[in-house]
Amino acid sequence: MTTDDDRSPAASFPAADRARISRRISSIAPSATLAVDATAKALKAAGRPVIGFGAGEPDFPTPAHIVDAARDAVGDPANHRYSPTAGLPALRQAVADSATRMGGLTVEPGQVLITNGGKQAVYQAFATLLDPGDEVLLPAPYWTTYPEAIRLAGGREVTVLAGADQGYLPSLAQLEASRTHATRAILLCSPSNPTGAVMSADQLREIGQWALEHGLWVISDEIYQHLTYDDTPFTSVLSVVPELADSTLVLGGVAKTYAMTGWRVGWMIGPEDVIAAAGNLQSHLTSNVNNIAQRAAIAALNGPMEPIDQMREAFDRRRRLMVEKLSQVPGFTVPTPTGAFYAFPDVHGALGKEIRGTHVETSTELAAVILQEAEVAAVPGEAFGAPGHLRFSYALSDEDLAEGIDRVIALLGS
Repeated sequence: MTTDDDRSPAASFPAADRARISRRISSIAPSATLAVDATAKALKAAGRPVIGFGAGEPDFPTPAHIVDAARDAVGDPANHRYSPTAGLPALRQAVADSATRMGGLTVEPGQVLITNGGKQAVYQAFATLLDPGDEVLLPAPYWTTYPEAIRLAGGREVTVLAGADQGYLPSLAQLEASRTHATRAILLCSPSNPTGAVMSADQLREIGQWALEHGLWVISDEIYQHLTYDDTPFTSVLSVVPELADSTLVLGGVAKTYAMTGWRVGWMIGPEDVIAAAGNLQSHLTSNVNNIAQRAAIAALNGPMEPIDQMREAFDRRRRLMVEKLSQVPGFTVPTPTGAFYAFPDVHGALGKEIRGTHVETSTELAAVILQEAEVAAVPGEAFGAPGHLRFSYALSDEDLAEGIDRVIALLGS
């Protein structure tokens, strides 16, 4: 006689037939940018004079008034306790006020969710909007985290590649050709990581009106909005197509503008029902963002912009130096970036050749040779959905920038 309780554990749970890691998690590709940065740091720690162009991280210290605000916050017992999952009311207000100033729209604090860095905002945006099988139009070159976040949410990215000949900006015809009945959203990132391209008001208006016509959600990553050059204006899609307000999520954070990558404060702005749903997810995922970091972010958003202007001037100087030097590398084609702090040369002309005994066919192989032979770390374009390119961050000192690219010139010109 048997009962339901007589099942064999081995038969019920065939561990030998199961992978140790779930398919969902094991399918995630590591962050290529963080991997390159970690490799560069490890080599430097081992005594090699590696110059790293991999990380998208300002080399400046966080401005003093922001650090002072955090130091003061540490002593306030109110910051030693849980706080609202959606963010401190003062920070939600500061984000709303900043978005209103930049975008020309009225944003209310109830439309703001404070997240643990911009990366969490990206993940929660897709998790909140997508059902299994939904498609997201993803202009490429794209930031490495976007496709992984889409897949984790059960969606599928549909890559729309725009090359150097298009200034790395997709045309409406390309987007329309990629749209299907399963298309749920389009991702925009302007200024762009990894290319530094900035979409014009006319381009955003055309795409925004098209998205509105077809009932698509727009997810607009605007974390580099303060970093534009050559008198290139930043434009938010909502400022040119305000009718999209009910179907747009704007993502941002303090990391890039205020040299606060390690503080981990980002945000999501959108319709209140979506923000509430994303906040519900966050309540189970992480709860509130660190209160000290939130107090620092308030000081950043409400404080003086002079330190930020000084950092932008330095980035602009380095940008021009970067383009000048990369243009001297044999086989590189270098569009001039007008935003963020990246250059993204097309390196097809350097492929298919032998470099110091190694035959190089891909940009991944080229990056490996440059690291080994020139001790310079750059991120291959495969990580951004754009093989045949390399990403160089110019968020490093002028001296290291010049020395590093001179090494690449010497290597590929030999």
